[in-house]
Amino acid sequence: MAKIKPSKGAPYARILGVGGYRPTRVVPNEVILETIESSDEWIRSRSGIETRHWASDEETVAAMSLEASGKAIADAGISVEQIGGVIVSTVSHFKQTPAVATEIADKLGTDKAAAFDISAGCAGFGYGLTLAKGMIVEGSAEYVLVIGVERLSDLTDLEDRATAFLFGDGAGAVVVGPSEEPEIGPTVWGSEGDKSDTIKQTVPWTDYRNGTVEKFPAITQEGQAVFRWAVFEMAKVAQQALDAAGITVDDLDVFIPHQANVRIIDSMVKTLKLPEHVTVARDIRTTGNTSAASIPLAMERLLATGEAKSGDTALVIGFGAGLVYAATVVTLP
Repeated sequence: MAKIKPSKGAPYARILGVGGYRPTRVVPNEVILETIESSDEWIRSRSGIETRHWASDEETVAAMSLEASGKAIADAGISVEQIGGVIVSTVSHFKQTPAVATEIADKLGTDKAAAFDISAGCAGFGYGLTLAKGMIVEGSAEYVLVIGVERLSDLTDLEDRATAFLFGDGAGAVVVGPSEEPEIGPTVWGSEGDKSDTIKQTVPWTDYRNGTVEKFPAITQEGQAVFRWAVFEMAKVAQQALDAAGITVDDLDVFIPHQANVRIIDSMVKTLKLPEHVTVARDIRTTGNTSAASIPLAMERLLATGEAKSGDTALVIGFGAGLVYAATVVTLP
């Protein structure tokens, strides 16, 4: 029996660069209040959100991804031709096929990079990061571009009081490349499909196409159920990621959770007993919940403002529809 030649990749992988793009239109809570019965104070107290960004017709999923990717590639200090893989996590690209990643890879000018989309909701960035790490260590690519991008304004029911104020648009990207030291820890990930109804699309596309329903499908959720799950279960997953990386909360510099809700973030900080020196991302205040884009966008902002710095040790965790989750410890680029 013939023996297959073993792959030869890098010993480890790391994030080398990060970039973000937020649409130019800033939407305050007052706009949301035009279609739901609520108040600015209620929205802020329940979610922490003050403003969010909504994309224009020109700010497509591909266009926002290209902007974020260009910044990440420049930050990483590599050429586009060196990118061997493009992974896009999104739930708001409305073409079933082809993958938007192929369009992005082509327009960036990569040399026929492997390109594919994944759908893992708000945990999508963590899933993509893990796949990129595997590609580099396995040797099928030297550099991989991981993009989280959403136009959730297209899937928002502005008359749904539970979700109308939550969602925003944007794109975040990182370049993952080889490393001589472990700079991306083991991923703790999984799914709880028995809870899939807590965050979901209202109806299948086919119901809208066939005229069974007149209202365009949107994202809906059971807020209290999601809150309880995120606060109690995801803190456990975050601790497991720290344990897998062989560090404690005292070793952390930065905590970058999915930007779902400030109350969820604050509760996780308390449950994990994070020391005061740990910088906590709260980008949701001005960006809203951007699902797969939220972690790289928050990472980019922390580094841009100086609240975090290159070389810091960060715990990142995403969680959402599925229900799915992914957590890992990384060194910031």
